[in-house]
Amino acid sequence: MQKSILITGCSSGIGLSAANTLQKKGYRVFATARKEEDVQKLKEAGFESYLLNVNDSLSIKNTVAAILEKTDGTLDALFNNAGFGQTGAIEDLTRDVIREQFETNVFGPIELTTLVLPIMRRQGYGRIIQNSSILGIVAMPYYGAYNASKFALEGFSNTLRQELRGTQIFVSIISPGPIKTQFRENALAVYKKTISQHPSVHQEKYENLEHYFSSAREKHPPMTVTPDAVVKQLIHALESPKPKAHYYTGIPANIFAWMRRLLPDSALDWVFSKISSSEV
Repeated sequence: MQKSILITGCSSGIGLSAANTLQKKGYRVFATARKEEDVQKLKEAGFESYLLNVNDSLSIKNTVAAILEKTDGTLDALFNNAGFGQTGAIEDLTRDVIREQFETNVFGPIELTTLVLPIMRRQGYGRIIQNSSILGIVAMPYYGAYNASKFALEGFSNTLRQELRGTQIFVSIISPGPIKTQFRENALAVYKKTISQHPSVHQEKYENLEHYFSSAREKHPPMTVTPDAVVKQLIHALESPKPKAHYYTGIPANIFAWMRRLLPDSALDWVFSKISSSEV
C-alpha cells in the first residue's frame, strides 16, 4: 500500500527536498506551507499541497482534517520540519520574540504530533520525525531563543518516545549541523525585524553577525551538507524496522554530539565561544 506522509515547511530547503524525494519513491506526500503562493507552487509541481501555519491551531486542525478526508482517516507519517532561527543576546530578547520562536519551533510541532497520535494508535502504527538541530543538544552564543526551542522539542520528543514504548509508533529526532538552505538568510530577516533596531551593548557583535548572515549565500560554513543528507536519514527513520531515536546530520553535528557526551561544560563553552567568534 502507498504510504502517506504530512510534511510541514515545504516551500524550500529540507522540506521541499523531502517532498520531492519521497514522492519519487512512491509516497503520497501532503506538502504544506504557510504562504498561499508557496502552496500554489507546490500544487503546480504536482503535490497535494495545503496551507498550514504551525503558529495557528485552527490552521493545523483544518489541514489535518482535510488530509484525513483524502486518506479515509489514516496517516502513516508526520515530518515536523517547519521552523526558523531567532538570533540575539538573551538580554535583548523580549517575551513576545521568545514566544514567537516557541510557537513555530515547539508548540506547533507538538500540537500536530498530538493531533495525529490518535490516528496512529487507531491504525496500530506510525512514524513521527522531528527536524531539530545540533543546537538542540549544545548551545551557541546569540542563538538563545533558537537553542531553547530545539532543546524543548528534544525534551518533548524524548519523553513521547518513552511513552510510546511497546507500540508500533516510532519517534525519531533528526539533528542537522550546517545545511545549505535559506536558514541564515531567513534568520537575518527575522533579526532585522526584531533585534537590529534597538540599542544594545552587543551592537558590535550584531554587526559582525549581520555581515556573516549577509554573506551566507556565497560562503557556507565548513563541512556544510545539502538537504539531501537530511532526507537520507528521514528515509531510514520512515522505513527501518528499528529506526534510530537520534540522527545527527553531517560531520560537525556528529562531532558536537560526541563532545556533548564527553566534555565538561567549561570545555564546551570554550569550543563554542571560538566557533561563535568566527560569526560574531
